[in-house]
Amino acid sequence: MVGALRIDLIGGLRVLRDGVAVALPPSRRARALLAWLILHERPQHREHLCELFWDIPDDPRGALRSALSKLRPLVNDVGRQRLVADREAVRFVADDVEVDLLHYRTLVDSDDAEARRLACEVLDQPLLAGLDLPNQGSWQAWLTAMRDEAAALRARLMPEVAVAAPLPLPTDPLLSRQRIGFTLARDGVRIAHASVGEGPPLVKVANWLNHLELDWDSPIWAPLFRELARDHRFIRYDERGNGMSDWQVADLSFDAFVRDLEAVVAANRLTRFPLLGLSQGVAVAIDYAARHPDKVSHLILWGGYAAGWRHEDNAELHAERGAMITLVRHGWGRTDPSYRQIFSQAFMPGATHEEIDWFNDFQRRTTSAENAARFMDVFADIDVRHQLARVRCPTLVMHARGDRRVPLEQGGRIAAQIPGAELVILPTDNHLLLGREPVSAAFVAHVRAFLAQG
Repeated sequence: MVGALRIDLIGGLRVLRDGVAVALPPSRRARALLAWLILHERPQHREHLCELFWDIPDDPRGALRSALSKLRPLVNDVGRQRLVADREAVRFVADDVEVDLLHYRTLVDSDDAEARRLACEVLDQPLLAGLDLPNQGSWQAWLTAMRDEAAALRARLMPEVAVAAPLPLPTDPLLSRQRIGFTLARDGVRIAHASVGEGPPLVKVANWLNHLELDWDSPIWAPLFRELARDHRFIRYDERGNGMSDWQVADLSFDAFVRDLEAVVAANRLTRFPLLGLSQGVAVAIDYAARHPDKVSHLILWGGYAAGWRHEDNAELHAERGAMITLVRHGWGRTDPSYRQIFSQAFMPGATHEEIDWFNDFQRRTTSAENAARFMDVFADIDVRHQLARVRCPTLVMHARGDRRVPLEQGGRIAAQIPGAELVILPTDNHLLLGREPVSAAFVAHVRAFLAQG
């Protein structure tokens, strides 16, 4: 692999060749290992790295070897070995690599006000977002200390910035109050969940795709989430297999998705609450509401379906969607976004080029190619039609008039079979609502009015 190498640590970890992001290994530990080595100049003993990242009793050295084998192609070139290892130790040689945090440290004594201002804007993001490992105490303590150091660095850069060009106010004040935690599902899979805002709870079911930290930088749905959090303690979580939850899971099934929601509800000690489902999260919300009528006070559904495409009598649709699963399995993780763009444009035909580019990159960073294909396979088999009549709570079904991904008739079927459900059709073609479009404000207004009915 050739090309100028740059590594960004602020925000999520990114490795770039000539400005183009390289696909990273799905293992959070492997990515954390790379970050650790970059920020430690001295060789790191293998035993220490094993203790730091792997608590498995069987073969931690084997796990370390496997992680290193995945990292070498990302950073090494022919004739230039940056990830250097022997039997005893491992080190990263960064003398010809541009690392954002290391560069920003050099600006403390700089009189370049514009460079300092730009650095402050970047440093407003968390260091190594998405690389928390709560079960690895030493790593987590170091990461917390490094984030504090990054915040202190930003503070040192700010006085000069204030004179030359005041920083804009934070665009998302709720982000600093977002509380992220982890809970275990019944099968031991770690599920990341977050709450933000004050007031009565509102739980959002996970859907394709989520990342608790990256979501808040989203130009697509972050404005909508912020509005919902103004009135509620807004609770979200990352589905198993993506985001900050465990990626490497044996059970990626619809029943497991429902159990993940049950685990998040238990972790937040919720007794009764409204439940929001978007896209394929609608089916999970319906199933949960039918199983737990004592828990769900209101059901709010957007852009959903009760039965996946394999239950449709449409051979052409089956062939098209089956081919897409194959494309995803082989092309999802590539730097070239053309495979992922198929979904981006279907989900948001009204998006700008910038929004499409963001969502293309977001999808790649949020799950692996294999998991993306597994998700699609599970979604195809979803069937909660037998649960619709069992829903007992007030239900608001909303759908985009021109939804290309999930046609309007799917929402109509749900509303027709849930007793007393209300159907609202909104004038947009977007399956995923764009926070900037007027329809998003209408969506929030409908939610508020519906919940105010009691």
